[in-house]
Amino acid sequence: MGLPDQLLLSDLLRRQVRCDQGLERGSGVLAWMHPPVHRLLGWASRPSAFAQRRLVWRLDQLRGLGEQEAFVKGEPAETDAVTLERLPTLIDAALTGADDTPLGLVADAAVELRSGRILHYLVARSDPRLPGTSRWRLSPDRIVDQQPGRVFTALRGLDDLPVARASVRQQLLRRSRRWKEQVQEVGGRVEERLEGWLEEPPWPEAFREEIPWPERDREPDPEQDPRDRYDSDPYPEQRYAGDRDEPDPLEDWPEEEEPEALPEPPRQPPPQEPAPRRDRYRGREPREADDPWI
Repeated sequence: MGLPDQLLLSDLLRRQVRCDQGLERGSGVLAWMHPPVHRLLGWASRPSAFAQRRLVWRLDQLRGLGEQEAFVKGEPAETDAVTLERLPTLIDAALTGADDTPLGLVADAAVELRSGRILHYLVARSDPRLPGTSRWRLSPDRIVDQQPGRVFTALRGLDDLPVARASVRQQLLRRSRRWKEQVQEVGGRVEERLEGWLEEPPWPEAFREEIPWPERDREPDPEQDPRDRYDSDPYPEQRYAGDRDEPDPLEDWPEEEEPEALPEPPRQPPPQEPAPRRDRYRGREPREADDPWI
């Protein structure tokens, strides 16, 4: 439960203050600092949520830090909220760059607990109360001038400051920038190697110069069997097995007799079309005798 060498001001203010008598004196609400020399003198706590009374603790009264508590020794100084608002501070002050360009807000400070000296400030681009926002380190020597609620610098942008804590968006931007540089570097290497390949002679010429092959240009002997070139054949007698004079088993095979031709069937006369039917009533009136139903 000892004290670290450095501590963020926000970590000190979020802890509950507990005195040596075991009483809870409320959580921290405001830093008591001296901006001209960038030094933290102490902090104030609020013992009640409805009362205007505030308790001011010196930094040398701090004796230990727990996970959720800050242990102090001695009695605090009592004051009210109106008096505390008049104390000068650089926390939540607007950060201005060159040509009066707004850059962000002073959100936090890293403090050396032994002397109270502020090592550097932490700057946020947007609202510092938003979780996961980025933080940039601003050393006191980069500050040109300061007024109540404003800090003047000669910065062109927050990218001129080192990053203390990167947000998810900032990490993606940094990784994408790193990947782009790696891709460009690999592309440059491939382009250089491709240019070297194009300048080299063709593959057959290079192969002729590096790996001589005496049998490559030798013309084949027409009287020599190409199979004789394989000196490592373990079965040389079987290479010419098909060239020996052996009887053909198909020479004594009886030939098949052709079947007799069948007689052709008699030809049938082509079918004749029936004669057209005559109309027996054509050209005259039908008679009763012609009616088959009478």
